[in-house]
Amino acid sequence: MSILQSLRPGGRHGVASTETRDPIGYAVAALSRLAQSDMLDRLGLRKQTETAVYSATRGGFKTTAAAGRAFAKTGKSGSPGTRPTATAAPGVFDLTPSEDEQLLVDVVTELAAEVLRPAAAEADETCVAPEAVLKAGLDVGLPILGLPESLGGITEERSAVAGALVAEALAHGDLGLAVASLAPGSVATAIGLWGSDAQQQTYLAAFADGAVPAAAIALSEPTVLFDVLAPGTTAVRTEDGYVLNGLKSAVPRGSDAELFVVGALLDGAPVLFLVESGTAGLHIEADPAMGVRAAGLTRLHLCDVTVPADAVLGATDGTTYAECVRLSRLAWCALGVGVGQAVLDYVTPYVKEREAFGEPVAHRQSVAFMVANIAIELQAMRLLTWKAASRAAAGEDFARNVALARQLCADKGMQIGLDGVQLLGGHGFVKEHPVERWYRDLRSIGIMEGAVLI
Repeated sequence: MSILQSLRPGGRHGVASTETRDPIGYAVAALSRLAQSDMLDRLGLRKQTETAVYSATRGGFKTTAAAGRAFAKTGKSGSPGTRPTATAAPGVFDLTPSEDEQLLVDVVTELAAEVLRPAAAEADETCVAPEAVLKAGLDVGLPILGLPESLGGITEERSAVAGALVAEALAHGDLGLAVASLAPGSVATAIGLWGSDAQQQTYLAAFADGAVPAAAIALSEPTVLFDVLAPGTTAVRTEDGYVLNGLKSAVPRGSDAELFVVGALLDGAPVLFLVESGTAGLHIEADPAMGVRAAGLTRLHLCDVTVPADAVLGATDGTTYAECVRLSRLAWCALGVGVGQAVLDYVTPYVKEREAFGEPVAHRQSVAFMVANIAIELQAMRLLTWKAASRAAAGEDFARNVALARQLCADKGMQIGLDGVQLLGGHGFVKEHPVERWYRDLRSIGIMEGAVLI
């Protein structure tokens, strides 16, 4: 039975049938289909419609954040929440996935192949993740992957390795749709790792039931030479809480998100804050980028946004924020490995079947060596990423490991994308083949901060 046949709406991880797709997505998708119709030429409306499609995709929208649901404040304020236990170290260097991890990877791999990959091209064009793709991710339990059973999750131990494996498998289908699918679960994971008892009781119940809220981690900012550990967004203490001001960029699914984890500078240290979408002063603007377009990237404007004192997530000395950055970079490394594997899997049969001068181009040493280099660098990226994830899961210091993985994945990921386009020749430059999209997506590995974590 395929994964599409096994997914059941209304189950533990299903979504309510009353959910609606982002109206901007509908509008852009409708305009895109209309632009392909011959009727426009007969009516003389071709130029006007194509201009509308371009404007909708490029300019997007600017609106007040969605009101979202009202999260009921429960739990003991100020008391520490439940923390996932560290994974027991086996005592040997063995990164082979466990039986449960391999089973999860098999399910997600089928999801990526049957659901994400077919929807990737249109989602990239419209900058909107289809509702069917998001629902399929909910049905397999992506939002609660990083939560322990005590908080409504599916594992007893911290699952950083499983998270890396899932991110890699999803990105093999499409990076943008993988980010859109993983963003809500990343917020749930962050609350599970650092949230107080009150925060966990207030928010995590929504991720464990059927109506999972859209949510995202907002760390990036549209500034030159941006340093994620020194954000320009500021938080000022007041008698009742904090006031946030600043601008965040590359926030996935911001138009329909109901909860954000926002990074801001408080008393000279970077701190994470939980901000609900209905908070006054929060505005959303479309932020379509070169890659990761299917994630529906947006900008988050914070203009005198007032949050209560218990909105702080984790410590205020910068340690929680730094760990969030590392786990986010680890997630992007895993995503980069998945896209790189997609490139290798696509170009290998292509160069064997494509003929030039009476023989397959794979017979040329320059071509064969380029494909071999992709495989070599990809395996190095994967091993560094898995090693960093295993140390994170065991509760060990993984700062050096994730720094090495990020540097390698950023550099070699871009090279893999470039070589993939080069191996396809002229075909690599056109949208008939997905390699040009993967090339654009791979550029994000060394740039994106936040959005997802494992």
